Amino acid sequence: MAVFTGAGVALVTPFDENRAVNYEKLAELIEFQVKGSTDAIIACGTTGEASTLTHEEHIEVIRFCVEKVAGRIPVVAGTGSNCTDTAVYLSVEAEKAGADALLVVSPYYNKATQKGLFEHFKEIADAVKIPVILYNVPSRTGCNILPDTVVRLCTEVTNIVGVKEASGDIAQIAKLMHLAGGKVDLYSGNDDQIVPLLSLGGKGVISVLSNIAPRQTHDICARYLAGAVTESAQMQLDAIPLCGALFCEVNPIPVKKALNLMGMEVGTLRRPLTEMEAVNVPRLEKAMKEYGIL
Repeated sequence: MAVFTGAGVALVTPFDENRAVNYEKLAELIEFQVKGSTDAIIACGTTGEASTLTHEEHIEVIRFCVEKVAGRIPVVAGTGSNCTDTAVYLSVEAEKAGADALLVVSPYYNKATQKGLFEHFKEIADAVKIPVILYNVPSRTGCNILPDTVVRLCTEVTNIVGVKEASGDIAQIAKLMHLAGGKVDLYSGNDDQIVPLLSLGGKGVISVLSNIAPRQTHDICARYLAGAVTESAQMQLDAIPLCGALFCEVNPIPVKKALNLMGMEVGTLRRPLTEMEAVNVPRLEKAMKEYGIL
């Protein structure tokens, strides 16, 4: 059984004026997501600025999310690193904290071979009992997990169950699902490709858009999976301008700005990320207004 079906939110990590984690605001964001029918919370992913959290903060944010969600929906913990030992440590601690599953990004900067990727992910998965979802985002990591490697991992490692695919390469993803034989749970890592990946057998999306439009993103998936393909496709198309605005600068800069425009007060970003360029804000505001969330 899949860890979740539908739209999981790649949740931002809110900071206070001193750039410390704002746990009171994090609790509010979690409730906003649950009430908005989000199907899973993904804590400490790229959108959650995990790369700028200390290990202690990283684990505490996961623990806090598990506590506040209280079993209502799955909590998936981002625990990837370009150091295998670090990823193992974070994964073991996330399991202890009560996470339902892990999202593990490919090691960045090192640019491992496919053999190295297999051994990296296997070592992490062997250290825990909960399910592991691979995360392929070569535009950020410089490393592409090829279809054969994904299928081999999902076949040979019992608790590696699927992949968040953010390569944007539909041909590669189609090849993956051709080879998968039902052994790979596929999640879109791009909000502008939810329906295309559902059409290839995907289970849903791990979404940035869900931060500001949880119900709409959930409904794109739910309608498709209920057989209302034309309606779901139109909802996907309606969201395209907003998806574009949310990625006009590097994620999570625009989505944090969007949440602040909505009055959610999630704070600023940790360096090296900076506030959204003023020239791009009108585009984001316009897209949010046209989508009906501002």
